[in-house]
Amino acid sequence: MYKELGQILVTAQQIRRRTKELGKEISQVYQNEEIFIISIINGAIIFTADLVRSISNPVWLDCIRVSSYRHATNPESEPRILDNFQIDVAGRHVLIIDDILDTGKTISMVTGIIQDMRPASLRSCMLLKKKGTRVVPYKADFIGFTIPNKFVVGYGLDFAGRYRNLPVIGVLKPELQNPPEWR
Repeated sequence: MYKELGQILVTAQQIRRRTKELGKEISQVYQNEEIFIISIINGAIIFTADLVRSISNPVWLDCIRVSSYRHATNPESEPRILDNFQIDVAGRHVLIIDDILDTGKTISMVTGIIQDMRPASLRSCMLLKKKGTRVVPYKADFIGFTIPNKFVVGYGLDFAGRYRNLPVIGVLKPELQNPPEWR
């Protein structure tokens, strides 16, 4: 599968090291508080699984499924919630985990929904922050890596459902983006 990548931006070793660092940072910020984690899936599922094991605080975990890209290399105009989380976050310390901060539309929408539920605090952790793509201003509290404005796959990020299982984050070769047989 690596042969389908034009470039590797983040290695498996870099991901492991940074995920552990983020877990420590998050634990320090929340001190001994219980954290209610909302993972935006499918993209953040692998990152979330590794990250929560690096957090020393007690955690609750739930997921929200949001569609932003579908089978394209650019985000849809408006993200859609496909499945919502079930835990009650009122008065709780909430941490949203997502795979990539791109346009800012998805995280802004999810943040707005959670803010309306009146959590005690609300923070976000992004595996990746893409440079120069923000349409909606948003500043994440924790960021794994900043990457150039390139279409990436691996470590949970996909193209048309493929490549999530790669242990690295890389740029998919342009000729493999949107081949007719995948439509």
